Amino acid sequence: MIKKIIKKTIPLIKNFNVVFMRWAQYIVPLVIFAGFFTLRYSRPQIFINLQHRVFDVFQRLKPREYVPVPVHVIDIDEDSLDVYGQWPWPRTLIAELVKKLDGAGTAAIAFDAVFAERDRLSPVLAVKSWQAGQESDRLRQLVKKLPDNDDVFAAAMRGRNVITGFTLSGEFKDNIMPDIKAFFAESGEALQEYVLKFSGVTANIPVLEKNAAGNGYFTFVAEADGVVRQVPAVSMKGGKYMPALSMEALRVAQGARGYMIKFSNGSGEVAGNISMNRTGISRIRIGRMDIPTDEWGKVWVYFTKDAPGRIISAKDVLSGRVSKDTLDGAIVIIGTSAAGLKDLRVTPLNPVLPGVEVHANVIEQALLGQYLLCPDWADGAGYLYVFVVGLLMIFLLPRMNSLMCTVFGAGSLSAVLAFSWYLFSRKMLLIDPVCPSIAVGLIFLSSLIIGYFKTESEKRYVRTAFSHYVNAAMVEELAKNPSKLQLGGVSRDMTILFCDIRGFTTISEQYDSMGLTRVINRFLTPMTAIIMDRKGCIDKYIGDCIMAFWNAPLDDSSHAVNACESALTMQERLAELNTVWKNDAEKNGTKYLPINIGVGLNTDVCCVGNLGSDQHFNYSVLGDGVNLASRLEGQSKTYGVKIVIGPKTREGATDYAALEIDLIKVKGKTRPVHIYTLLGRPDMASSAEFMKLSAVHNEMIKTYRAADFSHALELVAQCRAHNIYGLEKLYNLYEERINTFIQNPPGPEWDGVFTATSK
Repeated sequence: MIKKIIKKTIPLIKNFNVVFMRWAQYIVPLVIFAGFFTLRYSRPQIFINLQHRVFDVFQRLKPREYVPVPVHVIDIDEDSLDVYGQWPWPRTLIAELVKKLDGAGTAAIAFDAVFAERDRLSPVLAVKSWQAGQESDRLRQLVKKLPDNDDVFAAAMRGRNVITGFTLSGEFKDNIMPDIKAFFAESGEALQEYVLKFSGVTANIPVLEKNAAGNGYFTFVAEADGVVRQVPAVSMKGGKYMPALSMEALRVAQGARGYMIKFSNGSGEVAGNISMNRTGISRIRIGRMDIPTDEWGKVWVYFTKDAPGRIISAKDVLSGRVSKDTLDGAIVIIGTSAAGLKDLRVTPLNPVLPGVEVHANVIEQALLGQYLLCPDWADGAGYLYVFVVGLLMIFLLPRMNSLMCTVFGAGSLSAVLAFSWYLFSRKMLLIDPVCPSIAVGLIFLSSLIIGYFKTESEKRYVRTAFSHYVNAAMVEELAKNPSKLQLGGVSRDMTILFCDIRGFTTISEQYDSMGLTRVINRFLTPMTAIIMDRKGCIDKYIGDCIMAFWNAPLDDSSHAVNACESALTMQERLAELNTVWKNDAEKNGTKYLPINIGVGLNTDVCCVGNLGSDQHFNYSVLGDGVNLASRLEGQSKTYGVKIVIGPKTREGATDYAALEIDLIKVKGKTRPVHIYTLLGRPDMASSAEFMKLSAVHNEMIKTYRAADFSHALELVAQCRAHNIYGLEKLYNLYEERINTFIQNPPGPEWDGVFTATSK
């Protein structure tokens, strides 16, 4: 009962699998399609990281071209440190630097450094480290009359466009507030949660901040991978707005008093409802300039390659070697490129760019009006593209062939990248190609994979169905190369097998039709397995007869050997089956009739392929060699042997034990062929017993064909003495022939050929 249920269930499961795979090619891509919109809305960090990496590649492919504008970095480089000593320099020297720059007509002087403590080199502080003594005490009194270095620096800043810098931090919280020189106004829907917030600050000493014209932070907010791509234009601490150093430099240079922060829905600014998540800051107005930002108030930095014309060594300014024309009206940022001072940043173009050059790039962008923009409609466009292309893929790919699928998929992905690159290179717009590419790519891959498994499922279904009728190798070959499923054939050297049950008519009389079918199935199943396990292909079953061949559809260089091995194994397996059937008959009280088979093998060039008509054809083989194989199987009964092989089969399996049994013209043929009986494998062929028999047997055949019948008769007797292979009928046949020829000698034209009169 269980076996019957399993047999009925397996086809249903296989059929369900085919049906399921057919629908899965729509369902799975739709799930991915829906999942993308859900996941994209939450903006996972991995998407952002990939997007940034692509934008980095874009910048490397097309960096911003350096155009000389009045922006310079006053670099406290290694040469300056060699001339004026290690950092920090005395603030009197820095005051001298400020005076030199202001005297050259600079529009703004910004410090990418923080002076958080009093100058330890000030005279009043320096004398504290002196040893006590009369002379040193007298000197201390004189030193007290000297001006403090910080006061000298503050005096140099007073009335000049100098901007001090400070740092913001979220690592600790304090109540210190930098002295912000500018006011801030808001326009629109002021959602301050979109402004970056910090809890700690490292500020300049009050005397310096008090005399500065501006004060801004130079803190960078690197991405998760440590790369600086954006600079926050404004941030907050303690509920108050703070400007970036670059923004303060632009404000002071223009003589502007403050900033206007424009939020979405303010002064014509459109809310980010198109992109579903952009509702924060849109831009910041500084004097005559509008600085576009993202919703968090950050400016995308469009970097240039190294620009030597931007850099001026501090020592050259202090020594007066820089012309006034170079600095007149320029915004200068004082910073350092010295590696020991650790102000080096990782950017898309440079893994060790001095931080001061990041500020310079931002200011240059503002003066040139060259901004990298991520417009409000960017995300919405991505959603729309995925929606349209994704649905087209889901419903069209299952109906396309492999080439069209590949073209469509590759074209869809290329279009995203090409569009994104075009807008970056021509319009300086940052349109994310990553999320649409991932979505379209996953939909494409899922459709492709499901389509592959669907095809494989259908192939397995076909293989399972047809493997009962044709050779499994043939099924696989056709599955790989459907073009072979057409009329036509090829000529190739092949070995053909015919196998037939002896006395089948007598056996069939013992059974009804159903019983006979069971007997035949019990015989054909193991015989078929033996042939197919040895690379044979079942051509057809003709009642109790099996026709098979080797070396098609797949190449088999050892086809003669495999055919001989199959024939021997079939005889061995049949002996085992007869024992089983005898035991079954004794248990059931029925008559036992042993089954014996004759096998014919022949090797020849034949035509193999799909033979038949346009309406119906079979994979089969035709040729004179096929007919001879059939005749050889019939002669096994005549000579009383189990296996008869043709001459070419013998040539292809010379290591096997075989004896020539005759030179014969089979029925319907005019040319004689040497035929052999196959007795065993190479181990038998090399045995002493077989070698003795083979020597006597071959001499007997030679003597017989020489018409020396008396001697041949003696050799037959010797063959009988060495025979342990069941060749009694063969030697009886030769004994009868020889006696006939002794009584009635053949004529001189006799050539030793026997002409068969039956199949």
